[in-house]
Amino acid sequence: MFSLSTAFGFFLTWWGAFLMAALDTTLLFFLPFGIDALIVYLAARDPDLFWMYPLLATAGSMAGAALTYFIGRAIGDVGLKRMIPERRLARLQKRVRDSGAIALALPALLPPPFPLTPFILTCGALSVNRWRFFSTFASVRLLRFGTEALLARVYGRRVLNVLQAEWFQTVVIGFAVIAVVGSIVSAVVLWKNSHARRPVTA
Repeated sequence: MFSLSTAFGFFLTWWGAFLMAALDTTLLFFLPFGIDALIVYLAARDPDLFWMYPLLATAGSMAGAALTYFIGRAIGDVGLKRMIPERRLARLQKRVRDSGAIALALPALLPPPFPLTPFILTCGALSVNRWRFFSTFASVRLLRFGTEALLARVYGRRVLNVLQAEWFQTVVIGFAVIAVVGSIVSAVVLWKNSHARRPVTA
């Protein structure tokens, strides 16, 4: 019978929280709510260690975000235009250029479909102050993951009953398919954009 263990058994460990959180903030992985569901499950399963999973997930998010940020910094504004649709890019650039600490924090707090990875990429391309960006990013991710873990700790048995329910297993299958398809699409788009010819200038 299908279960969370068969679907995400590779991630259902202390280092799995770090790895999935890192992948979640890179360009080549797509799994909406994946890291959130993992933290909730781990914290509910191991209530004595509920505090550890938000720390690991935050550290993983920082590692993945650092990679994405410095890719953005390397490709610059010109390269960014080849990787993000023009309309979305214009909105992200305006948000980043005009943002205060709160505006920088919101993307790390908001759930999908907010485009977190393109936002991080844009911050790197526009050379947002790295210490300000990463300190804000880490604080808000820890708040988000910590809140989820605490709620899972308090309502552990109820949470596990939901996660182990048959209807939820069906949802997991759907998200797993989305993750595979989305990751493949992301990889193909990134490859095409990275090999696209630059416009010839006179």
